[in-house]
Amino acid sequence: MAAQTFVMPGQVLPEDVLPVPRKSTIPLKLGPGLRHTPPSTITTTFAGPLCIDHKKNAIWVENNSGRYIPQINDSIIATVHHSSTDWYHCSITPHTTFAQLPQLSFEGATKKTRPQLSSGSLVYARITAASKHLDPEIACYNPSTGKSETLGELKGGMLFDISLGMARRLLLNKQKEEGRLVILEDVAEAVAFEIAVGRNGKAWVKANGIKETLLVGEALQATDEGALNVDEQRKLVKRLLQQV
Repeated sequence: MAAQTFVMPGQVLPEDVLPVPRKSTIPLKLGPGLRHTPPSTITTTFAGPLCIDHKKNAIWVENNSGRYIPQINDSIIATVHHSSTDWYHCSITPHTTFAQLPQLSFEGATKKTRPQLSSGSLVYARITAASKHLDPEIACYNPSTGKSETLGELKGGMLFDISLGMARRLLLNKQKEEGRLVILEDVAEAVAFEIAVGRNGKAWVKANGIKETLLVGEALQATDEGALNVDEQRKLVKRLLQQV
């Protein structure tokens, strides 16, 4: 849902602002900007709009200017830096230590069939372990199902930088209603493309040609940097499509 409250660092959140999931069995998920102190105190760590996803029972503080902090279950786009015997060592952001990607953490991967990734390769992965004292660990499949579920190597295309807030909005189930975004929906009416969005502020786009790929990336970045509303997004799409 859209943010309803702006919080400052050090605020203790009252229970009535916490999400109310449809199923009581879903555990509460704290995202960036929040710290849990046992038994039940939740404190903000930086300023920004308080965002709530009742369906996922998740709550976090939006902060476009902050550095990305790896969180378990986040979908991210990582760049392979180098490899060792059993691992790919990947960059998530310039400010974090390398994330460790086991070479067998791909759907159906064995020592003979595992993907051969080189320096500079891109992967769409999920954070499986994160701690301030250890390097983050990532995987390109769901350990529960053994399936990739859209994760894996990203071949071709182009990578674009976006704000952390924009990344979260793009990952919402209902981009228009909850994120006030129509940019991808409108572009898709005229241009076919694939997209993967990482919560670390990365968007990978692949269309039929370079011009189309650049159009999608430019539309995302212009919407993000200009904080465009729905009407402004639609005007932007019309203008960009005239250039193709």
